[in-house]
Amino acid sequence: MSIAIITGGSRGLGKSAALHLAKQGVGVILTYHSAEKEAQQVVTAIEAEGSAGKALQLDVGNTSNFAAFTEQVQRSLQDGWSTDKFDFLVNNAGVGLHKPFADTTEEEFDGLMNIHLKGPFFLTQRLLPLMRDGGKILNISSGLTRFTFPGAGTYAAMKGAIEVLTRYQAKELGQRGISANVLAPGAIATDFGGGRVRDNEDLQEMIASETALGRVGQPDDIGGLIAAMLSQPTQWVNGQRIEASGGM
Repeated sequence: MSIAIITGGSRGLGKSAALHLAKQGVGVILTYHSAEKEAQQVVTAIEAEGSAGKALQLDVGNTSNFAAFTEQVQRSLQDGWSTDKFDFLVNNAGVGLHKPFADTTEEEFDGLMNIHLKGPFFLTQRLLPLMRDGGKILNISSGLTRFTFPGAGTYAAMKGAIEVLTRYQAKELGQRGISANVLAPGAIATDFGGGRVRDNEDLQEMIASETALGRVGQPDDIGGLIAAMLSQPTQWVNGQRIEASGGM
């Protein structure tokens, strides 16, 4: 059985990805920041699909926790799957910030950097010894690195950095057969960023008007694609940015 680690798997895109992977028979270790109850509900849903799941607490923005987290992953792999290796890493956990560049504080900047760039950088580095040769890294970015909405600059800048890093991961890890790609969702109706897209009808109408498919995205639009990108037939896709925005 293949095994995936998904950060931020208790809700939204991470939850959807976990359930789609479970339907394919992939085991899932998902992380949560504080929503333990919701994370355990996702594990129950994974098990209902006939797969195996485990929820582990992790603050992606705090690298000092990564050594202990890696030990938890090792124990979970042994206890749940009798192995010491996993196959897929999805760096999905994140928070939003909607604030003009001129008003963004250094504290807010550092918070986004820690969660969206420094965290994935060093978490991936820490987990590499546990990743099977031929494995896959999928870093979740944003359509906002291509199109521009005022107020999203700090968040988008961090995602732009992770897109560049992904190309270097692909190049440097290729000798192990490990691929690294970026998935960049467009506007998705989740609770991300306080549920701005999900709850604001005027914003939904504006997004739909600029999207070829005429609607905002839903979590399963992305969760299913994450599962597809981790499937074996996509092994030759490497170092790429795949945008899923409905043609925005």
